[in-house]
Amino acid sequence: MLQQIYTGVVVDNKIRAYIYAFLSRIFSSHIDKKLLNELQGNVELLHTIGSEAMAYLQGTNEEKLLEELNVAFHSLFVMNNHPIESSVMDAKNEILVGLQNPVMQFYVNHGYDLNLAASSLHVPDHIAIEFGFMQNLILQQDKTAQIKFYREHLLAWVPQYLLSIKEMSDNPFYNDLCDFCIDFMLDDYSNLYIEEDNELA
Repeated sequence: MLQQIYTGVVVDNKIRAYIYAFLSRIFSSHIDKKLLNELQGNVELLHTIGSEAMAYLQGTNEEKLLEELNVAFHSLFVMNNHPIESSVMDAKNEILVGLQNPVMQFYVNHGYDLNLAASSLHVPDHIAIEFGFMQNLILQQDKTAQIKFYREHLLAWVPQYLLSIKEMSDNPFYNDLCDFCIDFMLDDYSNLYIEEDNELA
């Protein structure tokens, strides 16, 4: 069913929410043994992410995989280019916290209870938290808010950020993940926009 993302068929909300939950997890921290085993066992998801990622995860020794994925994650997302909206969008690379961060106000307006004290990510506009918020909007079936969040936040920075990450990456999994994430968001936004337009017609 995940292949529907690329056929122009509208993906149902259950699958969309699953994908955003997956993306939220995958960008929140490095891949551990449990997650790796889950990925390796989900052929449909791997096929959707990309053929190189699939071949890499299924054809490489587990110990080597865990080490390489750990190094790649920290190199790409922790040490150099933080996946944080305010950092990417701000010319001074400044990270905004609290209600001065525009995305925080979006959360408040839509009743999203974000407990940063219990999170290891610490900032409201980390890519993993924004993906988790989109999952929440999907489960609430709030299409208007989803479109607005895409326009004002996700599509304003994530595609350009992931394109730059891919240029720096030599890891097959993260290369395909960047492409998958961009393609999915653009297709999903397009489908939402068409649905919303049809409902208003």
